[in-house]
Amino acid sequence: MKPIILIPTYNESIAIVELLNSLTALHNQRNFDVLVLDDNSPDMTADIVDRMNLPFVRVLRRPGKAGLGAAYRAGFAEVLTSNQYTHAVTMDADGSHRVEDLPLMLDAVHTSDISITLGTRWIKGGSVVNWPISRQLLSRAGTAYARVALRIPLHDLTGGFRVYSVSLLRKLNLNEMTATGYCFQIEMAIASNLAGASQIEVPITFVERINGVSKMSRSIVIEALWQTTLWGLHRTFKANADKLHYVKSE
Repeated sequence: MKPIILIPTYNESIAIVELLNSLTALHNQRNFDVLVLDDNSPDMTADIVDRMNLPFVRVLRRPGKAGLGAAYRAGFAEVLTSNQYTHAVTMDADGSHRVEDLPLMLDAVHTSDISITLGTRWIKGGSVVNWPISRQLLSRAGTAYARVALRIPLHDLTGGFRVYSVSLLRKLNLNEMTATGYCFQIEMAIASNLAGASQIEVPITFVERINGVSKMSRSIVIEALWQTTLWGLHRTFKANADKLHYVKSE
């Protein structure tokens, strides 16, 4: 296994240093690379990463802030230009995804070529730290609604700590995906499900960020609710067309 960790950033100059320092310690035990996807952060996040001069880390400099989905799609496209990686990990820059959970997720990866491994908060052994009850209820309710609407039996459809096999990414029409905010995670779950990917859930501890400002907003929540409803209708009434949209023909 040779994974590459994709970390989208926008004004994460403090958090990214802490995260990369933690990943450096893990890198002494594991073989992986890191690609930071920076959306032209005004706080010079990209320059700070470059000055850290870590041999396993590089930066993909993007022209401007275009949303989480666009950043990850650019990262996936970069990964697919190379033949040296077997898996792509998606991970937040703000410390909410703990580095100590990463080995557990990598070790749980299914032997199937086509697989998705999800770090899950809402199963036995999973938890959240520093979230108010209202935020927990919102996340749980969002996933419960998405599970019913999309008929995908996963317990954390909005979580962003994941491991995708590169073989799975090569099967998907990534350029056809349109979600920009956190509902990009739901869209990737749909596409992975339609591609017949093996699905593994690993309990993680999610820690609310301490430094910086959360990117979550009311508009992101509304986008996720609206998109999930539309996707659910498509899966009900246009199932074959939906699959053709997301999965490349053999």
